[in-house]
Amino acid sequence: MAGSRWASDAAAGLLDLRPAAPGGAPFWSYRTLGPELFRDLRDAAYRKIALQVPAGLTRNVQALAAQLRRETGADVAVVARACFGACDVPSPDEVPGAQASVVLGHARIPNVALPLPTYFVEMREPGGDAAKLAAIVDRAGLPERLALVASVQHLDLVGPLAEALRATGRTVRYDEGDRRLAYAAQALGCNYSGAERAAGDVDAFLFVGTGRFHPLGLALAVDRPVHALDPLQALLEPPIDRGALVRRRQLLVASLRDATRFAILVSSFAGQHRGGMAQALRSRAIAHGRSAEILVFGRLDPSDLVGRDVEAYVSTACPRIALDDGGLYPRPVITPPELLMALGELPIEPYRFDTFR
Repeated sequence: MAGSRWASDAAAGLLDLRPAAPGGAPFWSYRTLGPELFRDLRDAAYRKIALQVPAGLTRNVQALAAQLRRETGADVAVVARACFGACDVPSPDEVPGAQASVVLGHARIPNVALPLPTYFVEMREPGGDAAKLAAIVDRAGLPERLALVASVQHLDLVGPLAEALRATGRTVRYDEGDRRLAYAAQALGCNYSGAERAAGDVDAFLFVGTGRFHPLGLALAVDRPVHALDPLQALLEPPIDRGALVRRRQLLVASLRDATRFAILVSSFAGQHRGGMAQALRSRAIAHGRSAEILVFGRLDPSDLVGRDVEAYVSTACPRIALDDGGLYPRPVITPPELLMALGELPIEPYRFDTFR
């Protein structure tokens, strides 16, 4: 089964501390930037709107903001900071006077309460010939039982591609995830629960999308081969070496088994905040004779952690801080399950991905 499942009920009780039921401001979802969005924003008659875009759209953000102003008559303030997903949407304090947010490139996370009325524009990508892509997969000799996973931009291709792959004689599935995922087959950098559900019944996963961010996370979350298919370039990547990824993390954890001074990082973003988990982890560290201070942050910069008298940091925020960016920090950064491995409360094998619930 999936590698993120906890080894014991006790560990699950410690770490499966779910956020409060969703509430807060309303939301709307759109496939792309277009007339429906503009009409709804005009009808709402907002005076000021916060616009948030992912890194891939920052080059065009001035044109996007100007278009929103023309179409809605509202003042538009661009959120300049990096955007990692729907877990860190703009807050009223961040954009004073904003009455609503327009968030491009992400889908709403259902169990995260929103601070402002939020319009999610998922930027769905229509590109990709399902029959052509299925033929590429077939020629590559991928296993018979496959599960599909995709970034939100390419979810429209999942159904047609599944049918085209079934025509090659394969069994293909894609699953609903838990309450953090809005769609079947969807991947988030912190949650691959739909894939985890399928892991015991498939031979491999096929990720549909661009870049390496999601496939690498998927490879850590499930104990099956992960292949990445770029539908825009019709390019199938070799399977990710999960063993090498996991061994690096396990070696890091093993190097910290004698560490005595930890700091536990807690994000103030509503979609990443796990203060209860941080308190529970601190208690577990103290029970093992270690020290563990809690550090709260908004936007974390490696320079914020320079000069602190600790041997490692434990990130209860986005797991990709530890898994992708750990080398940028002055001390090792590990995830909550990795801390439990270092304390000896969880075995080091199988590796456990830090899934947000």
